[in-house]
Amino acid sequence: MKRSTRQWVRKAESDYRLAAKLSRAESEPFYDEQCFHCQQAAEKYLKAIMSELGLTVPKTHNLDDLCTLLLPHHASLRSQRRGLIFLSDFAVGVRYPGKNATKRQAAAAFRWAGHVRFACRAILGLTTTHRRRKTRR
Repeated sequence: MKRSTRQWVRKAESDYRLAAKLSRAESEPFYDEQCFHCQQAAEKYLKAIMSELGLTVPKTHNLDDLCTLLLPHHASLRSQRRGLIFLSDFAVGVRYPGKNATKRQAAAAFRWAGHVRFACRAILGLTTTHRRRKTRR
């Protein structure tokens, strides 16, 4: 794997892990921030694939546009398109006054980010670990 690809993956994982922590926050809901980091994780995973393919990585937050550029190389990403369109809405709007994410949107964003993460990691040949919650015996 190319060095630049690894850098994109590291950044994507950082955003995904932060979104996961925010999804578990009990004291205060951070729905806007969670949605933003879900979008960012998906964006950076798509850009990691572009980097690995040697494609020019465009400066855009529109995940559907990134997906369109990748489809000739990885048609399997077509199944992620609906989620990518949904996540694109959280790239800018929720970072400023006037638009707020709901609890339901935050949960959906995290689910879609997980699907995109899994698909992209598979394309990149990376294993995806699923952390299991500790159960009391």
